Amino acid sequence: MPESWVNLAERIGSDLHLELSGAGGRRAVLIRALRDAVREGRLAPGTRLPPYRSLAADLGIARNTVADAYAELVAEGWLTARQGSGTQVADRAAPPQRARVPKGAPARPAAPTYNLRQGQPDAASFPRAAWLAAARRALNSAPNEAFGPGDPQGRVELRRALAEYLGRARGVRADPERIVVCSGFAHALRLLFGAGGGGVLRGPSPSSRLRSSRGYPIAVESYGLGFHRSILETAGVRTVPLGLDERGARTEELTEGQRVRGVLLTPAHQFPTGGPLHPTRRTAVIDWARTRGGLVLEDDYDGEFRYDREPVGAVQGLDSERVIYMGSVSKSLSPGVRLGWLVLPEHLIDDVLAAKGEREAWASVIDQLTLADLIESGRYDRHIRRMRQRYRRRRDQLVDALAEHAPHISPTGVAAGLHTVLRLPPGTEQSTVKAAAWQGLALDGLAEFRHPEATMPAPDGLVVGYSTPPEHAYGAALEALCRALPPD
Repeated sequence: MPESWVNLAERIGSDLHLELSGAGGRRAVLIRALRDAVREGRLAPGTRLPPYRSLAADLGIARNTVADAYAELVAEGWLTARQGSGTQVADRAAPPQRARVPKGAPARPAAPTYNLRQGQPDAASFPRAAWLAAARRALNSAPNEAFGPGDPQGRVELRRALAEYLGRARGVRADPERIVVCSGFAHALRLLFGAGGGGVLRGPSPSSRLRSSRGYPIAVESYGLGFHRSILETAGVRTVPLGLDERGARTEELTEGQRVRGVLLTPAHQFPTGGPLHPTRRTAVIDWARTRGGLVLEDDYDGEFRYDREPVGAVQGLDSERVIYMGSVSKSLSPGVRLGWLVLPEHLIDDVLAAKGEREAWASVIDQLTLADLIESGRYDRHIRRMRQRYRRRRDQLVDALAEHAPHISPTGVAAGLHTVLRLPPGTEQSTVKAAAWQGLALDGLAEFRHPEATMPAPDGLVVGYSTPPEHAYGAALEALCRALPPD
């Protein structure tokens, strides 16, 4: 098929040069030509394309060929098609461009175009209409006293809603009186450990059953968020890494010469490596806590999002007096909604409330009432189910892209959460992260999450978040990722 000038002046304001050449049938050639025109900026975001009948007439090809090409490019995210608006170039980010640098100066990668970092939900999917309706209902029905000084334990309406939801959806043994509302997981850690040794589990509180264990380290998983470790270190708490394998954290190491009285785990979906804690190790860590008088700190950061089976229940359900259960809405709704919770052993409730202060200083009463209504109305469950389907599709797209373009690399861990780890050939992690930056990608290597004292083998890998890119840009982000991966 020869090169063609397509006269689209009446439709997009200028002529368009489509290079209709190369191998393949007419449909494949047209798809490639349109894709190149978008990628190179000759078709700008928002440009309205002609109806397929008109373009078919201009090119002298069948209408179905153009219609199929449009449909394929819509599916890939290059184009969008809405009833009444026709077919347009998607509002995708411009391709990464290398900045000009002076002669002799080291080149630098372009600023990130696509965000594949872990930890953030799809911001565009926040349930605005449901949240607004819940806020209206909550404000209309709230008693006057709700607008006075806040209760540090949290509004009873939210604690009741959370007790029902966590018991039903996560298997947590929750009573409203055992729940303390906070602003998120980091806030929960600070309440428990404080700064400079003044938290519940480090301070002089006479009612704390851990008062005899001050000065002992806290065990954490060998891979995890450095931010959480830094909170503990700021509080004067030394962290001891536990090894990881295909069955999760090696809880048997708790009894191997480590004088620890607490352990922080992500048992539903280990962060970031992705495996759940094996059932035998779940019971073993409870046995350890009972025998040693210790506590298990359970971070249930994305426990609702399991795609290959029903979500695994919380470890807290095995012993509510030996496990502190912590969760938030930062993954299920938005990190901008500053709401989280602790489900506490009975003997720690007064201490946590004392650490929090006499008045609620962190979590908005209006947001608490709104979330309570969202849960009780069933809309929170519906949102979780909808997001579970969306993130599963995102993960499936990633798996399919790897199978097609990089079959030697595959995701590890279970199908769950908002991210996955891609294991890389030995010695390639650092170079792959740099290559990804040149492709306009923001992502992290697995080494970023490794405990500095970990002794277990350090496999090379990428931690890839698949929830953040907007829908129209996700296909392009995966293309860029596959280009950055090392060859077989």
